[in-house]
Amino acid sequence: MSITTPDWVKDAVFYQVFPDRFARSAEVPKPANLEPWDAPPTGRGFKGGDLLGVVERLGYLQDLGITALYLNPIFQSTANHRYHTHDYYRVDPILGGNDALRKLLDAAHARGMRVVLDGVFNHASRGLFQFNHILENGPQSPYLDWFVVKEWPLHPYNEHEPANYRSWWDVRELPEFNTENPAVREFLWDVAQYWVEFGIDGWRVDVPEEIDDPSFWQEFRGRVKSVNPDAYLAGEIWGPAEAWLQGDRFDAVMNYVFNRACLGFMGGKKLDTSFRPGGHELCPLPVREFAWQIDELLALYDWEVTQAQFNLLGSHDTPRFLTLVQGQKARLKLAVLFQMTFPGAPCIYYGDEIGMEGGSDPACRGGFPWEESRWDLDLREYVKRCVRLRHDRPALRHGRFLRLYADRGVYGFLRQLDDEVLVVVLNAADERRLVHISTQAVLPEGAQVREVWGSETVRVFGSRLRDVRLEPLSGRVFRSSSR
Repeated sequence: MSITTPDWVKDAVFYQVFPDRFARSAEVPKPANLEPWDAPPTGRGFKGGDLLGVVERLGYLQDLGITALYLNPIFQSTANHRYHTHDYYRVDPILGGNDALRKLLDAAHARGMRVVLDGVFNHASRGLFQFNHILENGPQSPYLDWFVVKEWPLHPYNEHEPANYRSWWDVRELPEFNTENPAVREFLWDVAQYWVEFGIDGWRVDVPEEIDDPSFWQEFRGRVKSVNPDAYLAGEIWGPAEAWLQGDRFDAVMNYVFNRACLGFMGGKKLDTSFRPGGHELCPLPVREFAWQIDELLALYDWEVTQAQFNLLGSHDTPRFLTLVQGQKARLKLAVLFQMTFPGAPCIYYGDEIGMEGGSDPACRGGFPWEESRWDLDLREYVKRCVRLRHDRPALRHGRFLRLYADRGVYGFLRQLDDEVLVVVLNAADERRLVHISTQAVLPEGAQVREVWGSETVRVFGSRLRDVRLEPLSGRVFRSSSR
């Protein structure tokens, strides 16, 4: 089967927005009982962020270089994260309702930005009409086979009794759909198609492995792509996902394999291994182990898929990168540079660019501090510069990847597209390094490469870039081109 992925994704830089915590607009009426914006985030509290708040901050995002948004769930829900979907056809009124989404899509598209929504299709909430119908009518409900009832009576709220229905990871707040039911399948496919028709640019799909049925996802893809062939489909899969990326289900997955490799290498001895994001152990990676993992990752998928992978350094489901490396900004900078020069679509988790910290959920979901005095402006400027570099150099988005060096804490690689070659060298060691980097015969003898953020040049001699100097925990990018 020929594999195709949306071309726009390969040029995109994503920004993940957690809607309740990103920005609040005075144009959206709110309930009274909201927790203070700057208070530590809680599991149940709402801060009142909304979609018009996102609209009002699009200039900030465009200045950063963002070209695509990924929004955590926005549909009506009783949870601040909105993975407990109550109505799949209604944007939560606290977020501004369907009209606010319309305004966001129009405003984003006018700026050339895409918008991808988070879709929760494996489970819903206890408040979903069809499940509530069962709670009210018991075995006589015509929606009985929309879910899997084990015994009667059901106990949706009494933690001291068995729930007696199937729920995601036995969380009784999240009853699982019976996706073997044709009516349920049609309902979920219609939801996916409806919002693409409304104008969204794709779906990030929550826990797709829980619906272990290739035909469901093949039809899902078909329905979405029939409306918009360029719609992006990315699945939340935390490990290798070869079976899902053969051209008949998803275009990409959330690249947590990439995320963990970056944490291991850039975090090094400062990596806080007491956390287990997604149940995965974290461990420091020597440079050769990191290089092997990156080689393996690049060999895992078709190149068309690799270029569309959703490459993240953190998300709403992980402690923030800066927290995991114990506040060492230089390590985050190193990871950002790698992320922006690696094949695939990079995604910035909201606030990482200004130095937000936070441990496991809910601590990683704090309110964005819009007072500029609270930002790490140096970090933001560095992130912005790395994003600009990616946009400016087609080789970083479409060029081939070739590993050049992996030793003494230093990792080097090149990206090449036609006559443009960029060499990226990363030093994750705490000491200065002077290295000679093999060019794998890509650059001719005597050629010179110039640093993109400076004036220094390095010459190829004996098929090596000679005397590349690196400060501790730093990266450099060199460019050679006849253009």
